[in-house]
Amino acid sequence: MSRLLEAQHINAQYGKVLAVNDVSLVMDQGQVVTVIGANGAGKSTLLNTLMGALPVSGRSQGQIFYRGEDISRMPVEERVAAGLCLVPEKRELFTSMSVQDNLLLGGFRQYRQRVAGWRDTLDQVYQLFPRLLERRDQRAGTLSGGERQMLAVGRAMMSRPTLLMLDEPSLGLAPRVVQEVFRIILRLRETGVSILLVEQNARAALQASDYGYVLEMGEIAMEGSSQQLRSDPKVAQSYLGLGHGQGRPAQG
Repeated sequence: MSRLLEAQHINAQYGKVLAVNDVSLVMDQGQVVTVIGANGAGKSTLLNTLMGALPVSGRSQGQIFYRGEDISRMPVEERVAAGLCLVPEKRELFTSMSVQDNLLLGGFRQYRQRVAGWRDTLDQVYQLFPRLLERRDQRAGTLSGGERQMLAVGRAMMSRPTLLMLDEPSLGLAPRVVQEVFRIILRLRETGVSILLVEQNARAALQASDYGYVLEMGEIAMEGSSQQLRSDPKVAQSYLGLGHGQGRPAQG
């Protein structure tokens, strides 16, 4: 596998608060990599930094390489054009617009650049999410939580990403729907999309991923294959709820 993303010594802060401290991570093409950690560990800040979504103020440091190119100072719009896409925790749908219009907006850049066959991606999204096809004329604000998450991912797929970053995709969803979300993540990998996943449900995230990082207080505390992390006693107690009743599931 070829190297897709490499972040070196990333630091990011809000005001005077250092949220991410000297974080380095790598992922290869075709991988699903997850970042787990307690609430406030800096997981979302890390994704926003990788996406270039934090304000450029000199407070974010380090280097980010995507397909071997240094994109550390690249604007968000250019990162999207290069194949990066972030589905934020809040999903940020246009609730008064229809499901299909939300999806078409996700492909607007492809349309504006006259990319051949851009609209075919809509059919692919509907194949991946048949429920969205059934509700294509329905306003996004009337969808269930699980359907909104499908729409957020579907809209991201309309930009034809190479690297899809998902921030807490199972947050607030019923257990049955969470299982469906993770089935979708595995199906997305089958389409050739690489996925960087930040997730409160550490057990499901490690089961669906190839490699994992544990983020604590803004720093990488542990890393390894997902199988190694699942079998590590510290991870089991702190994040999988397997510490003889003393553990707790990870928070977002």
